[in-house]
Amino acid sequence: MPKPHPPVGLVASAIRTLDAEIEGLRALNAALGDWLKAPFEAAVEAIRGASGRVVVTGMGKSGHVARKIAATLASTGAPAFFLHPAEASHGDLGMVAAGDVVLALSWSGETPELRDVIHYCKRFNLPLIAMTSVATSALALAADIALVLPQAEEACPNGLAPTTSTTMQMAFGDALAIALLEGRGFSAADFRDVHPGGRLGARLITVRDLMSVGEDLPTVPQSATLSDAIFEITRTRHGGVAVVDPQGRLIGAFTDGDLRRALPKADLTAPVVEHMTRTPAFVDPRLLATEALRVMNTRERPILLMFVCEDDRLVGAVSMHDFLRAGIA
Repeated sequence: MPKPHPPVGLVASAIRTLDAEIEGLRALNAALGDWLKAPFEAAVEAIRGASGRVVVTGMGKSGHVARKIAATLASTGAPAFFLHPAEASHGDLGMVAAGDVVLALSWSGETPELRDVIHYCKRFNLPLIAMTSVATSALALAADIALVLPQAEEACPNGLAPTTSTTMQMAFGDALAIALLEGRGFSAADFRDVHPGGRLGARLITVRDLMSVGEDLPTVPQSATLSDAIFEITRTRHGGVAVVDPQGRLIGAFTDGDLRRALPKADLTAPVVEHMTRTPAFVDPRLLATEALRVMNTRERPILLMFVCEDDRLVGAVSMHDFLRAGIA
């Protein structure tokens, strides 16, 4: 049986929800250009200058947002963890150490479970950053830096379920994390260090991570014969070899295809330099593997073996099979 179309009222409700949250984000964007600018910059500097971690805490829906903010900060180079405020009062405050910065979320600023966290920050002189919507709240007044977000209408028709407010908190947390990321020059290579798994990790692998080196690097000197090159191709099973000069510089490539073209008119004692491809393509070992794969696939004749050079010297080779094993191709 085909499913009936949802009533128009349901779609209208969804649109009203999105409109309300969009308006909240617009108000937040405007506030960052006004009263939020100075405290936002102060919060970034406080976190960047801390020798410890960012302890993110909050209760209820703010707690769920706080968990996500902590995860985003940690994944973008700012060590962070989530502290449940209720558990904090029963021993978990022991996880908070000198040098840490505490970021506390409460839309009302009056969350009672945050009381002990606030007192702990004051007792041990830990910087306290508040994210709230009420400048006169207990949390905002106790904080060293108060990030007072603009008041916004919740999407909930009863004005009770946190919707617009949690969207604004989440977006503001992202803004904080990205400002910190850009401020410290966090690179794609740094990102890979904390995202080694899954598809994202594969996308951030560099050529250096995949390339064959040492005994596994298929290479012959420029004085080699076709027989020498065939032996090296067979030994390393890369489908080709690099031809190098006495200084180790790449001067050519000899592949299975070059061999097929050479054999009808040359014997195995012929110099490999007479049949190699001169000035072959090569990449830098620091290049992302995804970019190296693009170079291999977009050539006039796609290639299956790419050589790697650094400071004009051959340092490695990477093949299509390497990309496949890494889950990139």
